[in-house]
Amino acid sequence: RRHGIIGNFSSMGLALQALETSSEFYAPRKWDRAQAFSVVCNHDYQQPTAMAQVLPPLVDKSYLNAGRWGCAATTEWPRANSGSCHQCWGQLGFRPGASPVGMTPLPCARWAVPGAHLLLSPPTAPITVHYSITNTLKNFFHYTTSVCVPDNSTLLQVMEVARNEKPDIFCFTIKMDKLGPYVTSIHGLAGNMANRTYWQFFSSWSRLQKGVGTYKPRDGEHIQAIFSTY
Repeated sequence: RRHGIIGNFSSMGLALQALETSSEFYAPRKWDRAQAFSVVCNHDYQQPTAMAQVLPPLVDKSYLNAGRWGCAATTEWPRANSGSCHQCWGQLGFRPGASPVGMTPLPCARWAVPGAHLLLSPPTAPITVHYSITNTLKNFFHYTTSVCVPDNSTLLQVMEVARNEKPDIFCFTIKMDKLGPYVTSIHGLAGNMANRTYWQFFSSWSRLQKGVGTYKPRDGEHIQAIFSTY
């Protein structure tokens, strides 16, 4: 129903591991991996932990055995029956059947591969991002601002600029998680596990599928941080 996304992009690796290893218990229909694998293969993963969690399903191994796969096995194309994986390995810079030593990375490879060529982009004009914070649960508040940031900036960088310009309003705190920075409080209001509250991020009322450390807003985009319950 969500075009193959299970939870969000960061949780896809663990979800695929679970689904791949327990598929024999599914009813009433067989587990169809194609849509979920397509999502993974078309996403530009940047967090090392997320990459490590996605790798086992791609090579059809458990998490413990994926690290033992070995370079010699790269000639054995993983999941030959899953067409989307050819694209995955293309993004990693691998060619089918190529020797892992002296391997030539694909020009379009986006992942950090040893020996990959660095493609430099020409400088671009700054972009404007609209950013608002809202709490409707208790002690209502709503604030909006517009900030100018370099193109290709992350949402975390947008939040930092807003905080620098108006620290009394757009102050926030984060904690570093294995999947990247996690926002714990905004405007002095922190999420609470006992009350099941947290800060949820949206783009024009569509929930973001990436974290603040990896999501990159577009020019003119409206990012909303809404204090929510789960």
